[in-house]
Amino acid sequence: MAEDLNLATGTKKEQYLGLLPQIKALIEYEPDLVANLANIAAALKEQFDWFWVGFYLVKADALVLGPFQGPVACTRIAKGRGVCGTAWAQGCTLIVPNVELFPGHIACSSLSKSEIVVPILTEGIVVGVLDVDSETFDSFDETDKQFLEEVISWIKL
Repeated sequence: MAEDLNLATGTKKEQYLGLLPQIKALIEYEPDLVANLANIAAALKEQFDWFWVGFYLVKADALVLGPFQGPVACTRIAKGRGVCGTAWAQGCTLIVPNVELFPGHIACSSLSKSEIVVPILTEGIVVGVLDVDSETFDSFDETDKQFLEEVISWIKL
């Protein structure tokens, strides 16, 4: 596949339906984890123009920053801290309409207003998370949860 995306238009669902086959084509024959995470982050950022899209990977007792698109970010996050650490601890996707109201939110940037974090599971164990931030409140919903969880299911760690 060429490394250019054909950006989809229409509803959020239509945009995901246009983007996901392209993401799958980018990663399905590439065995390198970093390359795949980088391309997933880039494709999602390019399609939706979110503020920040990236991955944190579990290393010992912390989530450590992995491939991302956007401004510089927090490097390490403890289990149970902030939205990412809470998603890690709970093992489930978290949608936060207003990060300022989330107990213990870690403000890597004051421009982030809403967030979705999707855990990456291997044999039932959280091995990382996809973190997506928006500059607007209430940006994420069940549509995002459904399609981002599908993308994450393709990641092999």
